Amino acid sequence: MTKKVWFQVGVGILLALLITKYFLEVNYIFRPVGVILQTIIMPLIFGGLLYYITVPIQQYLEKKNMPRWGSIITIMLILVAVIWILVAIIGPMVTKQVNNLVDNGPALTHQLEQLKDQAINQKDNLPEGLQDSLNSAVESVQQFAVTFGKWFVQFVQTFVQAVALLLLVPFFFLFMLKDHEKFAPRIYNVFSGKRRIWVKKTLEDIDQVLRSYIQGQLLISAILAVIILIGYSIIGLQYALLLAILALFMNIIPFIGPWIAVAPALIIAYLQEPKLVIWVGVVTLVAQQIDSNLITPNVMGKSLDIHPLTIITVLLVAGSLAGFLGILVAVPAYAVGKVIVQNIYEMRIEISEAATKNV
Repeated sequence: MTKKVWFQVGVGILLALLITKYFLEVNYIFRPVGVILQTIIMPLIFGGLLYYITVPIQQYLEKKNMPRWGSIITIMLILVAVIWILVAIIGPMVTKQVNNLVDNGPALTHQLEQLKDQAINQKDNLPEGLQDSLNSAVESVQQFAVTFGKWFVQFVQTFVQAVALLLLVPFFFLFMLKDHEKFAPRIYNVFSGKRRIWVKKTLEDIDQVLRSYIQGQLLISAILAVIILIGYSIIGLQYALLLAILALFMNIIPFIGPWIAVAPALIIAYLQEPKLVIWVGVVTLVAQQIDSNLITPNVMGKSLDIHPLTIITVLLVAGSLAGFLGILVAVPAYAVGKVIVQNIYEMRIEISEAATKNV
């Protein structure tokens, strides 16, 4: 019986639960480690993002016989130039729209209060069944608003912490660009034989999954943000640039992100002119269709091979456990875990086949 897969899986689950239980009971011992990890996790994430964005440039330059130090300096100059262009060209437009939004904030809030009062006054004139449905919808919207508000506050807090630790990001980034080929060998050279081969393959698969996801998702988000900016500008929606920037960051979150980004656009459209809501919906629908049928299949392909329902479930669980930061890292973390499990399963099959042949 001990050789049965279900028995081994059950024992593994029980051991994991026991380890988790005793770990939680003595977590004060590991608290300093947690503080250190919290300090370096955000610079490490941002440094990793910059690395995966720029490593194709480094590979191209080094194929042209440029030395490593030359490729690093070139990449840093490119980043400085991009930041300068963004600040010089887009910065004034963003500042203008932010100032307009701040100036119009009280008026927008007053309009929202009037809209809410009108909805409450009209609710009593509706049939009882429709009233119940409306109450349920209002409660759902309120819960979503509270949840989104918590996520947004956590995102702002995380962003502020990241800015405070911004000096660490270049060090992680430069270290990755300089010595990224040395990371994996330092791990798999600890092992020997077939185990070393397995660890090496697993690390290569993890690197490929992270590379595909980060590069693909950022490219998709940028393309969608440009499409949304063009669409909102054509229909004359106010704060189009701010809403496009919001869409740029929200589209990093698969499936859920685009719908979070469109909610403020619908509210601003309704307050500006109710019929603009229809046009915002048309722009969103066109952008999502272009993404689903053209952009994502060609950019991402089937590199992750994760079912949409699985992604949504992972995002919801991660949001409940770790807030906005959990949502950002949920999908790549799940993809890494899936790669590890797949490689373990393949190794078990090879061992089983080898044992059967020997018998």
